[in-house]
Amino acid sequence: MTTALAATTAPAGRTPRGPRGLVWTVLLVHRTALVFWALALLAATAVLIWMYVIGDEARKGNVPCMTPARDGFPGCASIESITVDDVYAGWIETITSALTYTILPVAAWAGGALVGRELESGTARLAWTQSVTPTRWLAAKLAVPAVLLATGTGGLVLLNNWARGDGDPELVGDWYNADAFIGTGPTAVGYALAGLALGALAGLLLRRALAGAGVGFLAALVLCGVLERFREDLWPAVTRTATGRLDMPRSALVMTRDETTTDGVRHIRVTYHPESHYWPIQYVETGILLAVAAAATLAAFWLLRRRTP
Repeated sequence: MTTALAATTAPAGRTPRGPRGLVWTVLLVHRTALVFWALALLAATAVLIWMYVIGDEARKGNVPCMTPARDGFPGCASIESITVDDVYAGWIETITSALTYTILPVAAWAGGALVGRELESGTARLAWTQSVTPTRWLAAKLAVPAVLLATGTGGLVLLNNWARGDGDPELVGDWYNADAFIGTGPTAVGYALAGLALGALAGLLLRRALAGAGVGFLAALVLCGVLERFREDLWPAVTRTATGRLDMPRSALVMTRDETTTDGVRHIRVTYHPESHYWPIQYVETGILLAVAAAATLAAFWLLRRRTP
C-alpha cells in the first residue's frame, strides 16, 4: 500500500503542468471541434504556402498577349498553355471565402454544441452545483474558443495577404469584393468573434441545441447581409466631376455615375471609394463587429444571471 501511494503522489513543491480547471474541461468536452479547427488551419496554411510558391508563375500567365508575339508581348498560344494562374486564383478565392464565412459555422456551433446542448442535457446545471459558478462557466465557454478563433483567423489573414503578393485584382479580385474585403483584414477576426457571441446568446435564450444552432446561424447571416449592404456607407465617398471624359483610379468602387449633356458638352459626376479607403472601412466595420460581440456577450451574462440563483 505504501509503495502504491508513493508512486501516485506528486512530489512536494512541484506544480502540475498544462491547462487545468475550466479551460481544460472546455477543451476536453469540445475536442472534436478543436481537432477540426486545427486540421482546417493546417490545411489552409499548406495551401497558402503553395500559393505563395506559385504566385510569380501565376502572374506571368496573367499578362496581355499578341498573336504572333511582337512589340514585347508574349504569344497568346504560350500564355494559354499556362494554367497556373487559374489554379492560383481558384485556391486564393476558396481560402478567402472560407475566412469570410467562418462566422456562420461558428455561430451555429456556439448556439448548438457549445451552449445549447449543455443546457438542454443538464450538464451545465450539474457543473453549477459543484464548484463552478454560472458566471465562471460562461466565461470559460466564451474565452477559450474566442482565443483560438482570434489567433487562428488572424494568422490565416496574415498568410492570405502574404500569398496574394501584389494583390493583382485580375488574380485575386478587387479589394471591395465581399470575400476579398473580409478575408484580408481584421474584419475576419471581428466576424468570427461576433458569430461566437451571437451563437452563445441564442443558445442561452433557447436552451436547445438544434434551435440555438439555427437561430445563431440566422443571426450571423443577417449581420453579414446588413454590413455588406451598408459597407460603402461606412466612410465618406469621394466625388469627382469632369467634362468630356473622366478616368477613374484603378480598382475604384463606383457608387454612382451621372452623365448629362448641355450645349453638346458631356458633364460627368462620379461618386466612388478609391482603394485608399480600404483601411478606414476595415477599421469602422471591425469596430462595429466588436461592439456587436461585446453587446451579445453582456446580454448573455445578464440573461444567465436572471435565470440562475
